[in-house]
Amino acid sequence: MKCPYCQGENVEGAMVCSACSRDIGIPATLIAERDDLLRKRELLVEELRQARGEIEKIRLRRKQR
Repeated sequence: MKCPYCQGENVEGAMVCSACSRDIGIPATLIAERDDLLRKRELLVEELRQARGEIEKIRLRRKQR
């Protein structure tokens, strides 16, 4: 895994960069929160697709009148 600061190579799961000694560890709680937010985003994207589909159906019905 590369350090985001100095681009030094580190072993996977390292908490501190071996080259620049900066903190590079990501707490498990942040990873879990990110995963939860990604799931929520996917649900919202799907809801938005459905809503757009419904709006398009309404527009088509109005045009047919």
